[in-house]
Amino acid sequence: MQTKDTFILAIESSCDDTAAAVLKNSKVLSNVVARQSIHEEYGGVVPELASRAHQQNIVPVVDVALKKANISINQLDAIGFTQGPGLMGSLLVGTSFAKSMAMALNIPLIAVNHMHAHILAHFIDEEGYDKPEFPFLALTISGGHTQIVKVSSFFDMEVIGETTDDAVGEAFDKSAKIMGLPYPGGPLIDKYAQNGNPKAYKFTKPKVDGLDFSFSGLKTQIMYFIQKNTAENKSFVDENLANICASIQQIIIDILIEKLKLAVAQTGIKQIAVGGGVSANSGIRKTLLEAQTKYGWKTFIPKFEYTTDNAAMIGIVAYHNFLAQKFSKNNITSKARIEM
Repeated sequence: MQTKDTFILAIESSCDDTAAAVLKNSKVLSNVVARQSIHEEYGGVVPELASRAHQQNIVPVVDVALKKANISINQLDAIGFTQGPGLMGSLLVGTSFAKSMAMALNIPLIAVNHMHAHILAHFIDEEGYDKPEFPFLALTISGGHTQIVKVSSFFDMEVIGETTDDAVGEAFDKSAKIMGLPYPGGPLIDKYAQNGNPKAYKFTKPKVDGLDFSFSGLKTQIMYFIQKNTAENKSFVDENLANICASIQQIIIDILIEKLKLAVAQTGIKQIAVGGGVSANSGIRKTLLEAQTKYGWKTFIPKFEYTTDNAAMIGIVAYHNFLAQKFSKNNITSKARIEM
């Protein structure tokens, strides 16, 4: 039985956000994120620019996280960091910093799978938020990933469905780009969709067997739809933006719910925990909460700041690894791709 409090410093640098957090056991003392606005000029994340920004941000971000938590580095019991998946240049910055700091302080180093972190963010102690019980199904939806995972324990996770091409966040952003909306376009589709009719335009769901997803065909379908209608009316998008966004959002929600219903039927598990940046989408959240009554599911949605890339979610995984004495050696390397 644990008697002493454990303090974990966690570092996240998988993409374009430099993040650091301090956890006291399962409770977040600080969760700091430095975002990189430069990518907006290019309509997407530029890996080289991202890694340079991480190098500039990581020291001040860690410093602020420690100060906000009101602890000194000598109180730290371990350092957790994102090993992967992600952009290799970005990952290397966080990995190198974490390894150096752990060695200097002579404390354990804990490598964390970024996808595990999105799932286990539900186990952060946060007032007003319930935690799922094992086993549960995790729907992880982000700019780079779309997965349904059967979670049997903190260390036993099985991917039972995933995208065969584009991720759901990519589908949102690319659809927004087709309409001429700035990057990142996903949140803008959500914003405009709230004033639109989701049944205004009909899009076809891709036919994909089992629990896997596909969004590239939908993206192409949307592109042809916009091209055809703007050829007839150059102001088509401007005049119908809310309805277009609502219809795009609805077809994506329908695809996600259809696969979740199939996963519940196949596994018999009715606990659904959603995570990843796209879970911030208001339409997806509303539909999943309604599913509790409609389908008899128990839906878990974490606090907003724990859905997008952040270090607190890295910290909760590191904490449970610390309790299990699952430490990493100092010669561990970053991995752009990593299995669950």
